[in-house]
Amino acid sequence: MNKKNLKTRCAFIAGLLGCVAMPAHAEDSNKEEPPKGKAIITIFSDIHSGFGHVNDDRGFNLDRAYLGYQYDLSKELQLKVVADFGQSKSVDDHQRIGFVKNAQISWKREKWTLHAGLISTTQFKFQESFWGKRYVMKSFQDEYKFGSSADLAVSAAYDFNDYVSADVILANGEGYKKLQVKDGLQYGAGVTLMPVKNLFIRLYGSYNEASEESGKGITNLASFIGYKHKSFSLAAEYNYQKNASYTDGQDQSGVSAYATVNLSKKVGVFGRWDYLTSKNKWNEENDGMAGLVGAEFRLGKYIKLSPNFRIWSPKAGSMPNSYYAYLNASFSL
Repeated sequence: MNKKNLKTRCAFIAGLLGCVAMPAHAEDSNKEEPPKGKAIITIFSDIHSGFGHVNDDRGFNLDRAYLGYQYDLSKELQLKVVADFGQSKSVDDHQRIGFVKNAQISWKREKWTLHAGLISTTQFKFQESFWGKRYVMKSFQDEYKFGSSADLAVSAAYDFNDYVSADVILANGEGYKKLQVKDGLQYGAGVTLMPVKNLFIRLYGSYNEASEESGKGITNLASFIGYKHKSFSLAAEYNYQKNASYTDGQDQSGVSAYATVNLSKKVGVFGRWDYLTSKNKWNEENDGMAGLVGAEFRLGKYIKLSPNFRIWSPKAGSMPNSYYAYLNASFSL
């Protein structure tokens, strides 16, 4: 075989390989990113002891266990299912009751975020995230039953710019433990402002329709301001509820202030003060002031420990103060 024929054959083979490789390369470049999923495991537990007249209130406690799975179908579309195992006041022997807390689909694109299904509500989600210590104590509205943390709902949020965002929600209004037991819907809207870097202001209002003619709709109003720096954070919120439990005249309100100082990447200290009061003392047995001081130790990426001391001072003068020592723990994957 002469050199000319050899060169011709080599050029033909190279061209053929190039034709085969080019479509394969084009197919790889157009191939979408494969779906990704991850397990959701969160456990809150504690050991605690009361002092004085509440000395018999002591022991270990498994407050919450969240088990679920999150599946990202694409960069914009996400599915999530979470089961919640915790205590229920309707069970006297402290058995753990299981509920589906989230079963939702989420869509995010550019400035829009949409959620539908059994989703986290927007009533106090921002405050809870800013507080950042749900495993120690719930945020104010959750702690004193101003609303539910999840519900059957649809919600939409829009970021106008770096300084203003707004959100709306249409919910069942009965929480994730009671899925449409009675008729009626809850309508809510909120706006979040960041006028300067690290300073956040949030305003929220909602109305929950009464399901019976004798009942009155529930109105919730909330305001929040907080400043978060890498070394510390400060926040305060005011909350008002009209016609609690759909009862005319059962109004209540309260304030909560909290602060955190990060001594290092692994150690921080914090404090919180709550005050709850009801109109005409209709809820006097639950009205009062709560104080909390403690430390937080972050043991790696997944575990947090918090020794803390608490005081509850009832508004009713005939009831004494209660004092507690806690060691709270959180494991989150």
